[in-house]
Amino acid sequence: MENQKPSLMLVDGMALLFRAFYATAVTGQFMINSKGIPTNGIHGFVKHLFTAVSSFKPTHLAVCWDMGSKTFRTEIFADYKGNRGEAPIELIPQFDLVKEVVESFDIPNIGLAGYEADDCIGTIAQQMKGTAHVSILTGDQDILQLLDEDISVILLKKGYGNYLVHTPQTFFEDKGIMPRQMIDLKALMGDPSDNYPGVKGIGEKTALKLLKEFEHVEGIISNLDRLSKSHKSKIEQDLDMLHLSRTLAEIKCDVPITCQLDQAGLSIPRERALNKLKEVELRGIQRLFPLDEAIIS
Repeated sequence: MENQKPSLMLVDGMALLFRAFYATAVTGQFMINSKGIPTNGIHGFVKHLFTAVSSFKPTHLAVCWDMGSKTFRTEIFADYKGNRGEAPIELIPQFDLVKEVVESFDIPNIGLAGYEADDCIGTIAQQMKGTAHVSILTGDQDILQLLDEDISVILLKKGYGNYLVHTPQTFFEDKGIMPRQMIDLKALMGDPSDNYPGVKGIGEKTALKLLKEFEHVEGIISNLDRLSKSHKSKIEQDLDMLHLSRTLAEIKCDVPITCQLDQAGLSIPRERALNKLKEVELRGIQRLFPLDEAIIS
């Protein structure tokens, strides 16, 4: 019988942490421990993580992190994500502490200054896709551009244990374009959450129509004379921003990082993990711990 491929789950750490934090922060439940440190984000992060592990049963796991707001994207476009405020004061001490918790589970924390977590995820997914089935756990649809026959995306929905799983097939059924064309889609329509405009006056409907006809940004530019007068004019006026937006939208898959599969095996050291959870004072989290005895040593 042929050996089954290992399954590697890559987790967008910030997506889980922010989602967990805001879910309870809205009602003021910061879960402040005896040291005066809020733990609500960490508590929800661990719950999201274990719920996903229980649901999808990966054999290997790694968590990728943003390493500050300065990246190569802010260097080429100073306003990139410039519409986002400072992190809430209650969340700031949880950034380092959540990584300590992940480390206590013997799960790799991966991040590199100058790049976003998405770039680290994209790089590792490309490195591993021949060796393992890769799944990406996130709440961010930008990552859908990475979909491949060996790469699926698990989008977090509201609550715990609610997911939308995307493959290249489901993406095509949803959008009518291939996953890689999502980069060109964002280049055309921009991304308000990341604060870059794309081509002013071109929305998703028009962008999808153009991509279905001309395949990619270069194909559209090569056929400007076949476009309506209005679309041609809009693209010509924003040509520089169109190219810049495409660079901002594309996840880099050649970041100088690696993730060794043998270092990402899911084997949680029970005593070390429980001691860390007790130290942080995460109440009730131990109830999630008898997930699957196979992953707890």
